Amino acid sequence: MRKRHFTCLVSIAAASAAGLGAAVPSASAAAAGDRVVYPGQSIQAAVDAARPGDTIVVRPGTYRESVLISTPGLTLRGFGDRTVIVPDTSRAQPANACAKAGNGVCVQGTAQHTVDHVSVRSLAVTGFAKSGVWASWTDRLAVRDVTAGSNGTWGIAQQRSTRSDIRDNTARANGDAGIFVANSVDEEGGATDTLGTRVRGNTLTDNRIGFTARRVRNLLVDDNTLTANCTGVFVVGDEGTPKAGAMTIRSNRITGNNKFCDATDRLPALQGSGIVLTGTETTQVRSNLVRDNVGTTPLSGGVVLFKSFVGAKNTDNTITGNVVTGNRPADLANEDTGTGNDFTGNVCTTSAPAGMC
Repeated sequence: MRKRHFTCLVSIAAASAAGLGAAVPSASAAAAGDRVVYPGQSIQAAVDAARPGDTIVVRPGTYRESVLISTPGLTLRGFGDRTVIVPDTSRAQPANACAKAGNGVCVQGTAQHTVDHVSVRSLAVTGFAKSGVWASWTDRLAVRDVTAGSNGTWGIAQQRSTRSDIRDNTARANGDAGIFVANSVDEEGGATDTLGTRVRGNTLTDNRIGFTARRVRNLLVDDNTLTANCTGVFVVGDEGTPKAGAMTIRSNRITGNNKFCDATDRLPALQGSGIVLTGTETTQVRSNLVRDNVGTTPLSGGVVLFKSFVGAKNTDNTITGNVVTGNRPADLANEDTGTGNDFTGNVCTTSAPAGMC
């Protein structure tokens, strides 16, 4: 009896172990609905063959191509910085619209049909002429744990998109903004409502501007680290209707953004700017650490309100509860003549005009 009982227990244990093994697959195994891409294979081919809800798992390696996603519900997932997408200089892959535009990974819808619920995560996109990750006409896009570096214009950028979650990414050494959220990059017009886009937990360093919000409303910029850029956060508005703003910028660490960037057709030279608001309304800037941003340009300083390049004024913005120290020429600067801007409860030493600390 004992022998039979022991044999039975061994059999049960073996069956249980097999069941546990099936429940916890190894890193190389693919779940149902996954399409796995290995080095030497085409990510785009897997995307083209995918159906809504599929996951494209891209194994560690370097992939020389641009990837265009227009399928809703698709997830593109790599293995962090070990999965790297770079330009195809040999033209071994067909040039899709994403490649022709100079971008790395594109999520592209239309005005009639947005691309919804796409996720791009855990990979690196580097060296593209325009953007690392580019999105247009999307809803509920998620970009997470992506490293976007050394791209010619933007690291991670979107236009005409709503309810995005841009979280825990690293954007460094990009030609313009590390992260860029806009109404449109090729048209003027009033600010568009992002319906609550969130930019959270990102590290943005050594770009021209860490984060730019251009002609948009209703978004959250929270818990990001911005350092060694020319400007940390730049909210851009103009005379368009509706006006840019109605956003919250809170709990960010914005320090030492002292790189020098030359003037452009629309902006003066940039250096030593923590947070800049131009042509913005009803924006809350609160509970941020803004420290040691030093420069001698018109926009230099800790938190700076400045009229837009077309002369639009800031109105009804609230700057409260921030720690703003060691910035020059001033911790707080209101170079605007707009009305209703409230500076209260901030820890600071210098202001222009005096009396706001």
